[in-house]
Amino acid sequence: MRILVTGGAGFIGSHLIDRLMKQGHDVICLDNFFTGHKRNISHWMDNPYFELIRHDITEPIRLEVDQIYHLACPASPVHYQYNPVKTIKTNVLGTLNMLGLAKRVKARFLLASTSEVYGDPDVHPQPEEYRGNVNCIGIRSCYDEGKRVAETLAFDYHRQNNVDIRIMRIFNTYGPRMFENDGRVVSNFIVQALKGTPLTVYGDGSQTRSFCYVADLVEGMMRLMNGDHIGPINIGNPGEYTILQLAETIQKMINPDAELAFKALPQDDPKQRQPDISKAKSLLGWEPTINLEKGLKLTIEDFRSRIEEVKS
Repeated sequence: MRILVTGGAGFIGSHLIDRLMKQGHDVICLDNFFTGHKRNISHWMDNPYFELIRHDITEPIRLEVDQIYHLACPASPVHYQYNPVKTIKTNVLGTLNMLGLAKRVKARFLLASTSEVYGDPDVHPQPEEYRGNVNCIGIRSCYDEGKRVAETLAFDYHRQNNVDIRIMRIFNTYGPRMFENDGRVVSNFIVQALKGTPLTVYGDGSQTRSFCYVADLVEGMMRLMNGDHIGPINIGNPGEYTILQLAETIQKMINPDAELAFKALPQDDPKQRQPDISKAKSLLGWEPTINLEKGLKLTIEDFRSRIEEVKS
């Protein structure tokens, strides 16, 4: 198949492209390199079945494809709050443009939505039916509400124009190729521990997250795209950890002498986050296979080699 991946030079997008290329598909990677990086896809550059287009999806583009994996959007608070207007434009105009393309060429369209649509949840764990608790004027809303609108657009294109859609809600994902400066908790802790600086814990560290290794996530994403279910479907790891537990685990694995520094909790930071993955299990036959310890080991190795590269 001829497959388009928007945001394909990013953390998750590049892992997805690896899988698609190994399956023998013709892959087009679309990225404006706001948070993507060429090194993530450089190993495919000379492959005749791979094509890279530098493009901002807030502008329309004409392509012929069979499937569209729509991942383009900064996904960490540091990046999406840097230019919140651009973030919401990416989510709304970018998704409109990609749905328009899917409609025109009759491609199947998968939206990478997010657990952020649940906001700071008052239902735990979060099933797909839960409608969320989002502050629509808060500092995170450019992303949270942007993704909620993207889901709305996808369903409206489906109902009005018969566009073949799939919607996945991604929970915290980690693994090799995460950006060192992306402000997400796993990368923050690993980089701080490797550099010997104190690990920054916001609040008292009692807030929880569920961490899914990127290879597991990509497997779930591909099963959803190629299955019969529209979604939305939660894809994440139901193992729930407090931020303090995560900090202590990484501290132990890298630098037991590293200190912990506690700082004030940012506005609207969710207190708990854990996916209910019953639908992914029953409809896609999917559940995560890589535990936190193993996933962290692989992620730490990747960060270590990159940080050493910079030093040399």
